Amino acid sequence: MEITPNDSVSERILHFKNRVDSMWDRDHYHFNQPITELSNGASGGMEVVTKGRKMLMFATYSYLGLIGHPKINAAAQAAIDKYGTGTHGVRFLAGTLDIHDELEATIADFKEAEAAITFSSGYAANLAGVSTLVGRGDVVIVDKYDHASIIDGCFLSGAKMKRFRHNDMDHLETQLKNSQDAKGRLVVVDSVFSMDGDIINLPAVVELCRKYNAWLMVDEAHSVGVLGETGRGIEEHFGLDKDAVDIKMGTMSKTIPSVGGYIAGRKELINLLRNNGRSYLFSAAIPPAQTAAANMAFKIILDEPWRVKQVQANSKAFISGLKNLGFNTLLTETAVVPLICGPDDTAYEMVRLCQADDLFALPVVSPAVPPGLARVRAVVTATHTPDQIEQAISVFEKAGKEIGLI
Repeated sequence: MEITPNDSVSERILHFKNRVDSMWDRDHYHFNQPITELSNGASGGMEVVTKGRKMLMFATYSYLGLIGHPKINAAAQAAIDKYGTGTHGVRFLAGTLDIHDELEATIADFKEAEAAITFSSGYAANLAGVSTLVGRGDVVIVDKYDHASIIDGCFLSGAKMKRFRHNDMDHLETQLKNSQDAKGRLVVVDSVFSMDGDIINLPAVVELCRKYNAWLMVDEAHSVGVLGETGRGIEEHFGLDKDAVDIKMGTMSKTIPSVGGYIAGRKELINLLRNNGRSYLFSAAIPPAQTAAANMAFKIILDEPWRVKQVQANSKAFISGLKNLGFNTLLTETAVVPLICGPDDTAYEMVRLCQADDLFALPVVSPAVPPGLARVRAVVTATHTPDQIEQAISVFEKAGKEIGLI
């Protein structure tokens, strides 16, 4: 079909084509960039090869450097040898393997919950978690900066969605007060916000949910392995009891070097999701190798506690170094570190300069973040060495000064 600007679909396609072409012309298109080689983060360091050059990686979600861990690789290979590369369908029918059940038991133990259920992605987990628990006549209340998958789950549910200002507990209480006539209420928050790196005030959220008899769901995509003495996440970070959060959601594609998502909680909750969650019932099961890899990774977090301590120490050193140079890193106190650039083009140019200096960093621009708050989102891992952290700070300093950011 010829694409001509004679209808809204064609206009949308052509507008985006022109936008991307313009970015390519200025060497500002940094997305979908293929990586051809990567270092074994498990043995120290964090480097990749892209564009034919070795670069220092500061855009990975592998917070604990578990990609390439020999025990995880071995577990994945053994699963392929035993089960092959796929399953026989969706989990509800012929797709469940015994290692799926084993993984869910491991997650339940890790999150100190009665049971757990896994999904093909974190996105699918949030869709099911929200849309299965609430519906018409209910209200779901979300932080303004919650992940897009949470918002999509709200739309799918048919429940009325209300937002509260980011990490603003007074506004959350107002929304809870104003929704007391609803049949049911669910509050959903991120633990660590993926764009800003700050942490939700979970103790206050828990207190308000109990005060107003609302269910609480927490997305821990960016906190497992990063927060808490042993990396178990945000409840451990704040010293809360194991029942503080009703619906404990997380992913297996960041700290856990695999794919998929999970929800942990009471047995009755998990039973409901297993039999009614649309993205569980109608999505393929996680492949055997990825299931075994995730199962081993959760165990390694507890077996190698130095990783959790190191990612926390590296994050502090990196943030401190950037702040001392004058960079605006917002309120981050985690491994997600935004360097605020302002306009989108400034973030693109900052990344161009960094990659030209062999630092793999990536931009985040509107609409993913508010206009005027485009940033380079840097990510620190447990396996970045002190020299690599200093090297990254030096590259950011050079680029920031060149474009007048600092």
